[in-house]
Amino acid sequence: MGENARSDNTVEVRGLTRAFGVRKALNDVSFDLPGGAFLSIFGPNGAGKTTLVKVLTTLLNPSSGTARVCGFDVVTEAVELRHRIGLISHNPLLYQDLTAEENLLFFAEMYGLDDPKARVRELLVDVELDHRRLDVVRTFSRGMLQRLSIARALLHRPDVLFLDEPYSGLDPHAVEILDGLIAQIRGDHTFVMISHDLDKGLELCSHALIIANGKVVLFEDRDDIDVEQFRETYRATVGTGVA
Repeated sequence: MGENARSDNTVEVRGLTRAFGVRKALNDVSFDLPGGAFLSIFGPNGAGKTTLVKVLTTLLNPSSGTARVCGFDVVTEAVELRHRIGLISHNPLLYQDLTAEENLLFFAEMYGLDDPKARVRELLVDVELDHRRLDVVRTFSRGMLQRLSIARALLHRPDVLFLDEPYSGLDPHAVEILDGLIAQIRGDHTFVMISHDLDKGLELCSHALIIANGKVVLFEDRDDIDVEQFRETYRATVGTGVA
Protein backbone atom coordinates (compact mmCIF):
# COMPACT_ATOMS: atom_id res chain seq x y z
CA MET A 1 0.00 0.00 0.00
CA GLY A 2 1.27 3.45 -0.90
CA GLU A 3 1.85 6.27 1.53
CA ASN A 4 -1.40 8.01 0.58
CA ALA A 5 -3.53 4.86 0.67
CA ARG A 6 -5.13 5.45 4.06
CA SER A 7 -7.79 8.03 4.88
CA ASP A 8 -10.82 8.45 7.13
CA ASN A 9 -13.02 7.21 4.28
CA THR A 10 -13.38 3.51 3.56
CA VAL A 11 -14.83 4.15 0.09
CA GLU A 12 -13.67 7.01 -2.13
CA VAL A 13 -15.13 7.41 -5.62
CA ARG A 14 -14.00 10.14 -8.01
CA GLY A 15 -15.52 10.75 -11.44
CA LEU A 16 -16.26 7.07 -11.93
CA THR A 17 -17.53 6.22 -15.41
CA ARG A 18 -18.19 2.81 -16.93
CA ALA A 19 -19.35 2.55 -20.53
CA PHE A 20 -20.74 -0.42 -22.41
CA GLY A 21 -20.46 0.63 -26.02
CA VAL A 22 -22.05 4.07 -26.31
CA ARG A 23 -24.11 3.64 -23.13
CA LYS A 24 -22.68 4.92 -19.85
CA ALA A 25 -23.85 2.63 -17.06
CA LEU A 26 -21.95 4.94 -14.66
CA ASN A 27 -21.46 8.59 -15.54
CA ASP A 28 -19.09 10.70 -13.44
CA VAL A 29 -20.07 9.21 -10.07
CA SER A 30 -18.34 10.67 -6.99
CA PHE A 31 -18.89 10.19 -3.24
CA ASP A 32 -17.04 9.34 0.01
CA LEU A 33 -18.17 6.85 2.62
CA PRO A 34 -16.60 6.87 6.10
CA GLY A 35 -15.50 3.72 7.87
CA GLY A 36 -18.25 1.92 9.77
CA ALA A 37 -21.00 3.45 7.64
CA PHE A 38 -23.94 1.62 6.09
CA LEU A 39 -24.74 2.87 2.60
CA SER A 40 -28.05 1.95 0.97
CA ILE A 41 -28.12 2.42 -2.81
CA PHE A 42 -31.49 3.00 -4.48
CA GLY A 43 -32.56 3.50 -8.07
CA PRO A 44 -34.61 2.05 -10.95
CA ASN A 45 -33.65 -1.12 -12.78
CA GLY A 46 -30.68 -0.47 -15.04
CA ALA A 47 -29.69 2.68 -13.17
CA GLY A 48 -26.09 1.55 -12.59
CA LYS A 49 -26.35 0.21 -9.04
CA THR A 50 -24.96 -3.25 -9.72
CA THR A 51 -22.33 -1.85 -12.10
CA LEU A 52 -21.14 0.43 -9.28
CA VAL A 53 -20.84 -2.49 -6.86
CA LYS A 54 -19.04 -4.59 -9.49
CA VAL A 55 -16.47 -1.83 -9.97
CA LEU A 56 -16.00 -1.39 -6.22
CA THR A 57 -15.53 -5.15 -5.78
CA THR A 58 -13.00 -5.40 -8.67
CA LEU A 59 -15.32 -7.41 -10.92
CA LEU A 60 -15.38 -4.63 -13.53
CA ASN A 61 -12.79 -2.02 -14.42
CA PRO A 62 -13.99 1.58 -14.81
CA SER A 63 -13.74 3.30 -18.19
CA SER A 64 -12.46 6.40 -16.41
CA GLY A 65 -12.28 7.90 -12.94
CA THR A 66 -10.97 6.22 -9.80
CA ALA A 67 -12.23 4.33 -6.78
CA ARG A 68 -10.49 3.25 -3.60
CA VAL A 69 -11.87 0.82 -1.02
CA CYS A 70 -10.03 0.32 2.28
CA GLY A 71 -7.29 2.50 0.80
CA PHE A 72 -6.75 0.19 -2.20
CA ASP A 73 -7.23 1.24 -5.80
CA VAL A 74 -9.87 -1.06 -7.33
CA VAL A 75 -7.80 -1.52 -10.52
CA THR A 76 -4.12 -1.42 -9.61
CA GLU A 77 -4.46 -3.07 -6.17
CA ALA A 78 -7.35 -5.43 -6.90
CA VAL A 79 -5.64 -8.54 -5.52
CA GLU A 80 -4.93 -6.90 -2.16
CA LEU A 81 -8.44 -5.45 -1.98
CA ARG A 82 -10.20 -8.77 -2.51
CA HIS A 83 -8.86 -9.95 0.85
CA ARG A 84 -10.56 -6.98 2.56
CA ILE A 85 -14.07 -7.22 1.10
CA GLY A 86 -16.99 -9.64 1.04
CA LEU A 87 -19.74 -9.84 -1.58
CA ILE A 88 -23.28 -11.19 -1.35
CA SER A 89 -24.97 -11.07 -4.76
CA HIS A 90 -27.74 -12.75 -6.75
CA ASN A 91 -25.24 -15.49 -7.54
CA PRO A 92 -24.49 -17.28 -4.24
CA LEU A 93 -21.02 -18.32 -5.52
CA LEU A 94 -21.40 -21.79 -4.04
CA TYR A 95 -20.67 -25.25 -5.42
CA GLN A 96 -23.94 -27.13 -5.79
CA ASP A 97 -22.48 -30.62 -5.39
CA LEU A 98 -20.54 -29.86 -2.22
CA THR A 99 -22.03 -29.81 1.27
CA ALA A 100 -22.49 -26.54 3.16
CA GLU A 101 -19.45 -27.36 5.29
CA GLU A 102 -17.32 -28.34 2.30
CA ASN A 103 -18.19 -25.09 0.53
CA LEU A 104 -17.15 -22.95 3.46
CA LEU A 105 -14.00 -24.97 4.13
CA PHE A 106 -12.96 -24.52 0.50
CA PHE A 107 -13.24 -20.73 0.74
CA ALA A 108 -11.73 -20.64 4.24
CA GLU A 109 -8.64 -22.41 2.95
CA MET A 110 -8.46 -20.03 -0.01
CA TYR A 111 -8.25 -17.17 2.49
CA GLY A 112 -5.65 -19.01 4.52
CA LEU A 113 -7.60 -18.90 7.80
CA ASP A 114 -5.69 -20.20 10.81
CA ASP A 115 -8.46 -22.47 12.12
CA PRO A 116 -10.86 -22.95 9.20
CA LYS A 117 -12.96 -25.70 10.80
CA ALA A 118 -13.73 -23.61 13.88
CA ARG A 119 -14.57 -20.53 11.83
CA VAL A 120 -16.83 -22.54 9.51
CA ARG A 121 -18.67 -24.15 12.40
CA GLU A 122 -19.12 -20.75 14.09
CA LEU A 123 -20.67 -19.20 11.00
CA LEU A 124 -22.91 -22.18 10.27
CA VAL A 125 -24.33 -21.76 13.77
CA ASP A 126 -24.75 -17.99 13.25
CA VAL A 127 -26.79 -18.47 10.06
CA GLU A 128 -28.72 -21.41 11.57
CA LEU A 129 -27.45 -23.99 9.11
CA ASP A 130 -25.32 -26.13 11.41
CA HIS A 131 -27.95 -28.88 11.29
CA ARG A 132 -27.61 -28.97 7.48
CA ARG A 133 -23.83 -28.73 7.32
CA LEU A 134 -23.44 -32.20 5.75
CA ASP A 135 -26.18 -31.72 3.13
CA VAL A 136 -25.29 -30.85 -0.45
CA VAL A 137 -26.11 -27.30 -1.43
CA ARG A 138 -28.33 -28.31 -4.36
CA THR A 139 -30.98 -29.36 -1.81
CA PHE A 140 -31.13 -25.90 -0.19
CA SER A 141 -33.98 -23.39 -0.52
CA ARG A 142 -33.38 -19.84 -1.77
CA GLY A 143 -33.30 -18.57 1.82
CA MET A 144 -30.82 -21.21 2.91
CA LEU A 145 -28.58 -20.48 -0.07
CA GLN A 146 -28.59 -16.79 0.82
CA ARG A 147 -27.72 -17.53 4.43
CA LEU A 148 -24.85 -19.79 3.37
CA SER A 149 -23.71 -17.10 0.93
CA ILE A 150 -23.60 -14.64 3.83
CA ALA A 151 -21.48 -17.06 5.84
CA ARG A 152 -19.13 -17.41 2.85
CA ALA A 153 -18.78 -13.64 2.55
CA LEU A 154 -18.01 -13.26 6.26
CA LEU A 155 -15.43 -16.06 6.56
CA HIS A 156 -12.37 -13.81 6.41
CA ARG A 157 -13.93 -11.00 8.49
CA PRO A 158 -13.91 -8.44 5.66
CA ASP A 159 -13.66 -4.72 6.38
CA VAL A 160 -16.38 -3.95 3.82
CA LEU A 161 -19.40 -6.11 3.06
CA PHE A 162 -21.22 -5.52 -0.24
CA LEU A 163 -24.82 -6.73 -0.46
CA ASP A 164 -26.71 -6.77 -3.78
CA GLU A 165 -30.41 -7.14 -2.93
CA PRO A 166 -29.71 -9.52 -0.03
CA TYR A 167 -33.38 -9.72 1.02
CA SER A 168 -34.65 -10.66 -2.44
CA GLY A 169 -36.64 -13.90 -2.39
CA LEU A 170 -36.15 -14.56 1.33
CA ASP A 171 -38.95 -16.03 3.44
CA PRO A 172 -39.87 -14.21 6.70
CA HIS A 173 -37.71 -16.48 8.86
CA ALA A 174 -34.70 -15.94 6.61
CA VAL A 175 -35.31 -12.17 6.78
CA GLU A 176 -35.29 -12.37 10.58
CA ILE A 177 -32.02 -14.28 10.55
CA LEU A 178 -30.42 -11.79 8.15
CA ASP A 179 -31.64 -8.83 10.22
CA GLY A 180 -30.22 -10.39 13.36
CA LEU A 181 -26.91 -11.20 11.73
CA ILE A 182 -26.51 -7.67 10.36
CA ALA A 183 -27.30 -6.24 13.80
CA GLN A 184 -24.76 -8.60 15.38
CA ILE A 185 -21.90 -7.65 13.04
CA ARG A 186 -22.90 -4.04 12.36
CA GLY A 187 -20.05 -2.59 14.39
CA ASP A 188 -17.39 -4.73 12.71
CA HIS A 189 -17.88 -3.77 9.06
CA THR A 190 -18.67 -1.03 6.58
CA PHE A 191 -21.72 -1.98 4.50
CA VAL A 192 -22.75 -1.12 0.95
CA MET A 193 -26.19 -2.46 0.08
CA ILE A 194 -28.32 -2.25 -3.07
CA SER A 195 -32.02 -2.22 -2.24
CA HIS A 196 -35.37 -1.72 -3.96
CA ASP A 197 -37.07 -1.67 -0.55
CA LEU A 198 -37.08 1.94 0.67
CA ASP A 199 -38.30 1.06 4.15
CA LYS A 200 -35.65 -1.60 4.76
CA GLY A 201 -32.89 0.41 3.13
CA LEU A 202 -33.63 3.55 5.13
CA GLU A 203 -34.06 1.54 8.33
CA LEU A 204 -30.56 0.10 8.05
CA CYS A 205 -28.54 2.88 6.48
CA SER A 206 -26.35 5.65 7.84
CA HIS A 207 -26.02 7.09 4.32
CA ALA A 208 -28.29 6.85 1.28
CA LEU A 209 -27.58 7.20 -2.41
CA ILE A 210 -30.05 7.41 -5.29
CA ILE A 211 -28.65 6.72 -8.73
CA ALA A 212 -30.40 6.95 -12.11
CA ASN A 213 -29.10 6.80 -15.68
CA GLY A 214 -25.66 6.20 -14.20
CA LYS A 215 -25.60 9.51 -12.29
CA VAL A 216 -25.88 10.37 -8.61
CA VAL A 217 -29.26 11.98 -7.98
CA LEU A 218 -28.87 12.23 -4.20
CA PHE A 219 -26.26 11.29 -1.61
CA GLU A 220 -27.01 12.20 2.01
CA ASP A 221 -26.35 11.30 5.59
CA ARG A 222 -29.40 9.49 7.01
CA ASP A 223 -29.71 12.05 9.81
CA ASP A 224 -30.19 14.80 7.21
CA ILE A 225 -32.88 12.99 5.22
CA ASP A 226 -36.50 14.13 5.20
CA VAL A 227 -38.16 10.78 4.56
CA GLU A 228 -41.16 12.12 2.67
CA GLN A 229 -39.00 14.29 0.46
CA PHE A 230 -36.65 11.35 -0.08
CA ARG A 231 -39.57 9.15 -1.13
CA GLU A 232 -40.74 11.80 -3.58
CA THR A 233 -37.26 12.10 -5.07
CA TYR A 234 -37.10 8.33 -5.40
CA ARG A 235 -40.54 8.10 -7.04
CA ALA A 236 -39.58 10.83 -9.50
CA THR A 237 -36.30 9.06 -10.22
CA VAL A 238 -37.89 5.67 -10.85
CA GLY A 239 -40.48 7.35 -13.07
CA THR A 240 -37.76 8.63 -15.39
CA GLY A 241 -36.84 5.08 -16.38
CA VAL A 242 -33.38 4.46 -17.73
CA ALA A 243 -31.43 5.62 -20.75
